[in-house]
Amino acid sequence: MPIEQYRDTLLLLMVSIAAVNDLATRRIPNPLLLAGLAGALLLHILSAEPGAALLSAFGGMLLGLAIFLPFYLVRGMAAGDVKLMAVIGFFTGPAEAFQIAVFTWCAGGVMALFLVLLRSRLRLALVNIGHVLSGLFTPGTKLSDTTLPQSAGSMPYGLAIAAGTIVVLVTHYG
Repeated sequence: MPIEQYRDTLLLLMVSIAAVNDLATRRIPNPLLLAGLAGALLLHILSAEPGAALLSAFGGMLLGLAIFLPFYLVRGMAAGDVKLMAVIGFFTGPAEAFQIAVFTWCAGGVMALFLVLLRSRLRLALVNIGHVLSGLFTPGTKLSDTTLPQSAGSMPYGLAIAAGTIVVLVTHYG
């Protein structure tokens, strides 16, 4: 089995464990992320071109972090979700990390809509979205000024990240 298949298998295992743990405890454990990072590092070093693999890995990690960090800063996402996406980027490199982020946003949007409707909080969610958007487009407004008066609810976003990752891996192997 080529190194890439081991890498993708380890990635699939890590995001599956993260999703199950996020569903059960609403946390993505740092030891899981560190183990995934160590495994990906080892597999990149063992690849045919370790220098290129590591360069791509660090680029993917930075992209994964940069894509999700703004959501953390406006309190729309937990730190564990941001760290998970950074580690996924380390596994995949920037191109696949971006694809995973796009599919994750789609899965997360469907999940959020489902939960908001299930909890009968559509009106509150729309008010919150309006509040955040008005704060973003008002000159001189700081991120800290966009604090929401009441949350429409939280969701285990690790599940959406796992779904986005699985979609990209499945399409990769066809």
